[in-house]
Amino acid sequence: MDPITTDRLTLRDFRPDDGAALHAYLGDADVVRFEPYGPQDRAACDRQAAERADDPRFVAVCHGDVLVGHVYLAPAPQPLTWELGFVFHPAHGGRGYATEAARALVDRTFAAGAHRVVAGCDPRNERSWRLLERLGMRREAHLVEAATFRTAPDGTPVWHDAYRYAVLAREWPTSP
Repeated sequence: MDPITTDRLTLRDFRPDDGAALHAYLGDADVVRFEPYGPQDRAACDRQAAERADDPRFVAVCHGDVLVGHVYLAPAPQPLTWELGFVFHPAHGGRGYATEAARALVDRTFAAGAHRVVAGCDPRNERSWRLLERLGMRREAHLVEAATFRTAPDGTPVWHDAYRYAVLAREWPTSP
């Protein structure tokens, strides 16, 4: 991907040497609480950084030379539709970096011809759904017990609700 530069951030491809910076936040249980995986160890983050260097769905977000988080943007099953996700280091939270990075990537996505961008999150993850709403995305659904990433001690799935958000190109402020 050609890097995207905003007022404060650079969005770029991951590099194989981003493992330590990725581990700084993906190794934190609180950060990945709502993700489909648990805390990642350093070796896993080193592997992920190398894999993500060749995976355009993952975009590294940097403030200066510091990796502060990442945005995920992948084609959805529907035509001209993209799925947005994000995970950021809590030490850099509260500064609007996630909003700024997601907005810049969605801008580019709509400029390239996308029709719709969608996102999902756990309703308990207030920071995520508030970010999606700041972006101007509309909550289209509250799905009851629609997702499971964990199992109970007896092996049964632990179900949780999910919100679904979306925005159309014609609704996006910078769309052509």
